[in-house]
Amino acid sequence: MEEKVAIIGIFITDNAAASKVNDLLHEFSDCIIGRMGIPYREKSMNIISIIVSADPGRISALSGRLGRIEGITSKAMQAQVRPGPSPR
Repeated sequence: MEEKVAIIGIFITDNAAASKVNDLLHEFSDCIIGRMGIPYREKSMNIISIIVSADPGRISALSGRLGRIEGITSKAMQAQVRPGPSPR
């Protein structure tokens, strides 16, 4: 299957959900190439953005499992990976 790069945005509005999100992200750590987390205390939420590189099924699996965690909202956006120059 063709590899994709995706950005997944996560809003955590229930602090009890944070550990569930972190456990799930750890489970998918093999395809996560970057992560940024920002506590937005004024709005009582945490915001996480992750960049993943995997086949579309794996990205959908992560996104779907995130969507089943109460107290968060998430959205994924995928891009097709274009072949690049070979490393030297």
